Amino acid sequence: MRPVVIYDLEYTSWAGAQARNWSGAGEYREIVQIGAVRLDQDFRELDCLDILVRPRRNPRLSDYFTQLTGISQAMLNESAVEAEGALQRLLDFAAPDLSLLSNGADGTVLAENCALLDCDDLFAGRTGDVHALLLTASGRVRLTSAELPEIFGLPSAGRGHTALADARNVAAALRLIAGRDQSSSKAFL
Repeated sequence: MRPVVIYDLEYTSWAGAQARNWSGAGEYREIVQIGAVRLDQDFRELDCLDILVRPRRNPRLSDYFTQLTGISQAMLNESAVEAEGALQRLLDFAAPDLSLLSNGADGTVLAENCALLDCDDLFAGRTGDVHALLLTASGRVRLTSAELPEIFGLPSAGRGHTALADARNVAAALRLIAGRDQSSSKAFL
């Protein structure tokens, strides 16, 4: 297996937004945080990326989002960067040709954010989803990255629903799965 980047996104949300599939008035899945880890061929972490991103359409974070992620409006106001710069940093972090893998629809959210910014989808053809692999390995029908430490009996990489901790949780689960079943996990990755 070649080196790979595991990434996770936290994006604007409100109570009930997920059930509505972000279809409420003014509900866009704007990226607020990007976390990523670059892994070597043995799933060891080589480097990490952690960025707060300033949403444009909904610059004020909801109380729901803050309670879920621990990211406050003050943190965002103090440390966030513009979305274009954050997306470019993720692209640069993945080097010219590394795959970007996530647990779930984060590739779609990247594309949505490129559309919101009226720019080309910088990540087209570069993203993959390991959700099905994690479901199969866990025997579950649903799971989130924040639940992976409990599901697989691994130490948590940090607070769930924070992008870097969730990316590290996905990486740890993949490392465990690869150790158990070299053929299915490495073939997928």
